Amino acid sequence: MKVPLTDIQFHEEVRLLVWTPRGVLNEAALKHIRELIGDLEATSDEPFNRFTDSQALEAIDLNFRYVFDFALFRRLSYAGRPPVKSAILVSSLALAHYSKLHEVLTRHSSIKFRIFEQREVAAQWLGVPVELLKL
Repeated sequence: MKVPLTDIQFHEEVRLLVWTPRGVLNEAALKHIRELIGDLEATSDEPFNRFTDSQALEAIDLNFRYVFDFALFRRLSYAGRPPVKSAILVSSLALAHYSKLHEVLTRHSSIKFRIFEQREVAAQWLGVPVELLKL
C-alpha cells in the first residue's frame, strides 16, 4: 500500500504511527487510515501506538454514523490483541465531538483512546519525545 509521506510517519524505534491529515477530514480519509492501520497490524509482530494531529485540517465532513461504524470496526478488528494507545490532538469543537464518540465506543477494549488539546501532554501519555509528534 502506498502511504503519502507528507501525512503519515512510522517511528519504528518507539512503535508509533503519526498521522497528520490535511485539508478535509472525510470518510475517504478515515477509510484510508483504517486500511493502513489494518495492513500494518496484519504485517507487524509487535503492537504500535498511534497519534493523530488534526491541526492541519481545514474542514470536517463526517457524520456520527460513519464515526460510529469506524470506531466499532476498529474495536472489533483489534479485539484480543495487546493494548495500544491512540491519541488525537483536537483543534476544533466538531472534531472533539466525533473523537469523544470514538473514545466512548472503544472504551474497555485493547485500544486506549484519549483526546488532547496539548501536544506535550499527548507525548507524555504516549511515552515519546514531543518532537516525534510533529511531521
